[in-house]
Amino acid sequence: MQLKPLYKHYFLSFLLAGSFIACSDSKSVKTSAASEETASKEHQVFPHKLPAEKPNFPLSASAERMFDYPAPRVQDNELYSLFKYTELKGFDYNGGDGTVSRRDPSRPILVDGKYYMYYTKRDTKVPPIGWNRAKEATDKIPSTDWDLCDIWYATSEDGTTWKEEGIAIKRPEKPNPGWRSVATPDILIWKGKYYLYYQAFDEPSGLRGDWCPVSVSYADSPAGPWTHGGDAVIPFGEKGEWDQDATHDPQPIVYNGKIYLYYKAAYNKWTDIRDKYAVGHGLAIAEDPLGPFEKHPLNPVMTSGHETTYFPFKDGIANITIKDGNERETVQYSKDGVNFEIASVISLPPIAGGPYAPDMFTDSGNGRGFTWGMSHFINAGEPKKQYSIIARFDCDLSLDHDIQEYKKTGVWHKPEVYFAQAPNKSGHPERR
Repeated sequence: MQLKPLYKHYFLSFLLAGSFIACSDSKSVKTSAASEETASKEHQVFPHKLPAEKPNFPLSASAERMFDYPAPRVQDNELYSLFKYTELKGFDYNGGDGTVSRRDPSRPILVDGKYYMYYTKRDTKVPPIGWNRAKEATDKIPSTDWDLCDIWYATSEDGTTWKEEGIAIKRPEKPNPGWRSVATPDILIWKGKYYLYYQAFDEPSGLRGDWCPVSVSYADSPAGPWTHGGDAVIPFGEKGEWDQDATHDPQPIVYNGKIYLYYKAAYNKWTDIRDKYAVGHGLAIAEDPLGPFEKHPLNPVMTSGHETTYFPFKDGIANITIKDGNERETVQYSKDGVNFEIASVISLPPIAGGPYAPDMFTDSGNGRGFTWGMSHFINAGEPKKQYSIIARFDCDLSLDHDIQEYKKTGVWHKPEVYFAQAPNKSGHPERR
């Protein structure tokens, strides 16, 4: 159909007007959506009722971090807990004269209705003479609390009263690795057998530091007898690498069908500048308890914490981080067992903690956590009669419990606890 010129003019004008209106409406819709998005991100006052999810408006850095934890309210955080301590029954310390010491407890395991625990025991004629006098140590005189030790074990029906059963791993004859001392054990259950990993010293601790590799022994029963399975199962790093001198505190977990063996090394440390040390945790992985173990390329996987206290949690691995480093006194979590992030900040964490977690070696992919375990105190005696004791700790780092006593945030001590931490007068300019 042909339009006459006048009609054609009106028709084109109508089309142009409609197009303009359509474009205007489209821009209006986009502008309105953008305005709503901008309005939602404009400053708003943080609400009185704590949101379950991060609000969609500007927050301070602290408020942003609150929603990065497992729960924004710490009392709801499954990886937060207080820790309570109980003195164990059944252990004798020779009147506290410093000649008998027990430390470095393993994680308890439950076998046929009985708990088993392995630990470092020193039973010497005299107390340790001190790290700085290691050159004076003999085959009868220990340099440190973990020198001239054997690995013992005890059993219990309730986790509080223990019966000392005897030696599990005895120092071998010289010059076999560990002839000087064997210490710091932890246990692995793998395919119906039991494996103990431990430090094996060939010299008094303190001569050059704590230079020692990790050895392993195995048995068909938690009561032994134990067969030597290998030495230096976690090799030292090359000269100049962070773990060139030591692989301490071995702690195995079964994860992703393999053995994840965490360990510790102090670095930036020499005999003349021991106060400048740093601590890292490494990870070595194997498909057989006797090795070979391959170190993870991202080691150290943890740069805070003194001892190794790892445990399966949900589909990943968690860690109680104590004493050393910028992130000391935290609980951390990793979905892959390698890359850890802070999940909570804690108080009075268990020193050298060995948690009782029934699924430590089941590789269930759904770690449930724990409510109790073993730890030690290294300052049980006077300075010249120093020895260590093993204690029990209780907590709630379990997905299957909700114990409100351990979810509180206040820890109240008598004033004398704080006054016992008074500054040294000789080292404080205002108290000389």
